[in-house]
Amino acid sequence: MARSKGTGQNKPVISPSINKQTTKKQSAKKQTAKKRSAKKQQAKIEKLKIIPLGGMEQIGMNMTAIEYNENIVLIDCGMAFADDTLLGIDLIIPDITYLKQHKSKVKALFITHGHEDHIGAIPHILKEINVPIYGTKLSIALIQKKLAEAGLLDKAKLKVVDYGQKFYVSDFKVEFIRTNHSISDAAAIAIRTPAGLILHTGDFKVDYTPVYGDAIDLWRMAELGQKGVLAVLCDSTNAQRSGYTMSETTVGERFDNLFAEHQKERIIIATFASNVDRVQQAINSAYKFKRKVILEGRSMLNVIETATELGYINMPKNTLISIDEMGNYPDNKIVIITTGSQGESMAALSRMAAQNHKKIDIKSNDVVIFSSNPIPGNEKAVSNVMNELSVLGAKVIFEQTHVSGHACQEEIKLVYALLKPKYIIPVHGEYRHRVANAQIAHNMGYNKNNVFLIDTGDVLELSEKKGQVVDHVQSGGIYVDSSGVEDVGRTILEDRKDLSERGMLIVSVCLDVENKFVVSGPEVFTRGWAYEGESEKLIEEVRAIIYNTLVDYLTKNHYNRGKAKMIIADEVKKYLRKQNHKWPMILPFILEVE
Repeated sequence: MARSKGTGQNKPVISPSINKQTTKKQSAKKQTAKKRSAKKQQAKIEKLKIIPLGGMEQIGMNMTAIEYNENIVLIDCGMAFADDTLLGIDLIIPDITYLKQHKSKVKALFITHGHEDHIGAIPHILKEINVPIYGTKLSIALIQKKLAEAGLLDKAKLKVVDYGQKFYVSDFKVEFIRTNHSISDAAAIAIRTPAGLILHTGDFKVDYTPVYGDAIDLWRMAELGQKGVLAVLCDSTNAQRSGYTMSETTVGERFDNLFAEHQKERIIIATFASNVDRVQQAINSAYKFKRKVILEGRSMLNVIETATELGYINMPKNTLISIDEMGNYPDNKIVIITTGSQGESMAALSRMAAQNHKKIDIKSNDVVIFSSNPIPGNEKAVSNVMNELSVLGAKVIFEQTHVSGHACQEEIKLVYALLKPKYIIPVHGEYRHRVANAQIAHNMGYNKNNVFLIDTGDVLELSEKKGQVVDHVQSGGIYVDSSGVEDVGRTILEDRKDLSERGMLIVSVCLDVENKFVVSGPEVFTRGWAYEGESEKLIEEVRAIIYNTLVDYLTKNHYNRGKAKMIIADEVKKYLRKQNHKWPMILPFILEVE
């Protein structure tokens, strides 16, 4: 081995060719390690899933799951109101079968705002999955009230979040961003995952002059857009409307004009209980025109009491009076702010219109202002209430007393332009609304591979490279009736529909089984069936057929109660078919004596 000069020590002499080979091997190893690392990272990214469990085919029942590896967080937990076809059903909540199957993964629930279609299902879902609930101050206060009524407040883990506050939930870094809506304290929710940033707008609009609080934080959205946004889930409710949504303050101006026009009449204003800003503007106009304010409707009283306690409502001194004090003031010094703007049958305004409200009678000089647009599906109910009010002599005002809380096309474009997301997922709306939202994105240059019109239950998997629907989970609505029973089955609804369309025929008969004869009856009762003019004759013929059928059956056969009931129903149907009659639901009751 050669001695190196000037050191007095022996050092190995490395051949240039060996050095090159070593470098190549090291480089190859590094490349292999990078590839493995990239594969691992890609595998992790592909596990990011977005699963809507509601809010995609309708207005309401909003709920979305964001899943990454072994962690799931939820955005909103809302309900939907039942339409006329769901007989006896009061509300619909999301089917959370998938969440129950992965209960250990579910880490938190984030609330965008305090409307019922975003918080209304919480008392029902909390019984199954009790996770921490994060929301802004007013949203959490409204949830507290709701859970207290359900007797669940002690079990709940409620956490108030400030705008701009950043916190961690498992693999997720979360931030609430100020937005504007028709209720105070609305928020968009930014969730940073190892796969990228997801932003859910919640229900929103861009209002530069809100009644309470500050304007939407567009600066923060722009900042997030500069850093990179993987996907935006965007409110679609007003995506078919061009231009911008008007500011909430314009309604206050309209109220002032109406109060000035109707200074001799009593004024009744119907709006959503949770539209705190709208109620505030009605109160402002009442105070300006020296009127006393009465709040009517349980939800109205609950929401406004909560909002007042938190400082979101400014009630001038001596303005609010109870309904029992109404008689102490002339009609033209009264404003009643009430629930029932959607025509709900049990709401205060509907009871006034039907003349069965305990303390308020509609008078011929009343002015009734509907300060909301009907939710799709409620148009007929609202129209019925308006007609009933008009028959009683009230003047009904509907036009120009409402502005939407949802973004129109130009506002949606603005948010997309600021956030610059890779993927766009239209949410919150019927299919036509979401199609319109998708078209906005296409017009801005997004191709079809980056805009997803997914359905409730679809599992959308996202990565930096691509997005695709990879699965579908059990989803839909769970029906809740007035008794609080959850999951009223489809069979029960079909029975209710049959009863409403066909009516019912009840047969009661007493048999001596041992001696094989009819002791008494059959008695036949009907509900919702048989025309009045011919019912007596028809029922007598039905009674005779049942009697003869039972006598024949008892004489010739070994008695079986179930068989006897089936034969009664079959023979009645056979007879009615010959008479060209629709047969009702037939319910035989047999009493046996020994």
